[in-house]
Amino acid sequence: MRVLAIGEGMVEFRQDSAGGWQRAHGGDVVNTAIHLARFGFGSALFSALGLGAFSDYLFGEWQGEGLQLDYVSRTAQADCGVYFIAVDAHGERTFTYRRKNSAATLMMQLADEQALRKALMSADLIYFSLISLAILAEPDRQALLDSLGEVRAAGKAVAFDNNYRPQLWGSAQEARLWHGRALRCVSIGLPTMDDDIALGIASDHASVAAHWHDHGVAEIVVKAGRQGALVDGAMLAPDQAIEQPTDTSGAGDAFNGGYLAARLHGKSRIEAARAGNKLASWVVQQRGAIPPVNAAMYRPGDEIPGV
Repeated sequence: MRVLAIGEGMVEFRQDSAGGWQRAHGGDVVNTAIHLARFGFGSALFSALGLGAFSDYLFGEWQGEGLQLDYVSRTAQADCGVYFIAVDAHGERTFTYRRKNSAATLMMQLADEQALRKALMSADLIYFSLISLAILAEPDRQALLDSLGEVRAAGKAVAFDNNYRPQLWGSAQEARLWHGRALRCVSIGLPTMDDDIALGIASDHASVAAHWHDHGVAEIVVKAGRQGALVDGAMLAPDQAIEQPTDTSGAGDAFNGGYLAARLHGKSRIEAARAGNKLASWVVQQRGAIPPVNAAMYRPGDEIPGV
């Protein structure tokens, strides 16, 4: 295992051109973990599922993608979340969620504490997001951050995405509080500019980077949509400008996958951001958060796209 991703996966239904719904799957940290697995990295998921048909579907899809599922608990207390995507003529998506009290909200309570600690210490990279925290009860959020703080102090790489979904929080103030606590555990920051602006803690990409740096994050790349990504103080634009995206679902997760894959191979931050831009550009030209494998995009080793 090289990577341990912590968070929620859900069944996805996306609207097709005929007005029907196509079943797939997604979830921010799961999307990134799948991209890393496709690049050939041993990627494990820490989460929870129910025992119903939708949860069985997710488990099977994750197995098929090569994710290690030893740390995915199964419970009869709840089932997995579901979300629906409608995409407009410009490729922008609208989400409708059915995830309240999903099985993933119980993942800390269902986990074997010693097994989780062992998994965290065994991984080269731990990856989570603000959504990973948002779905948990407060005591579970703090327990997770305590564990991440320990592994960060032990020298492990911990990557964090600031995915802010207002509907998952009681208020922006609550989200800012936990965002700040999370940053104390983080060595690699993967913020999206618009999310930190929405949280009220930044006004542009430079102030996002400054905020994360002031909270002790050493490595920061700020995703800025079509502009590309801010890395080492400079904006790196995508090599390919996408004037009319098909579906922007999962674009940021794909960037994270490309970036982290390149960094795990020892590439520079600039090279890694280029890889992230290229994978994100490919994803927005497909449908769904996790498009089917395109072998040209998933060559292992030094063949990571953009490097």
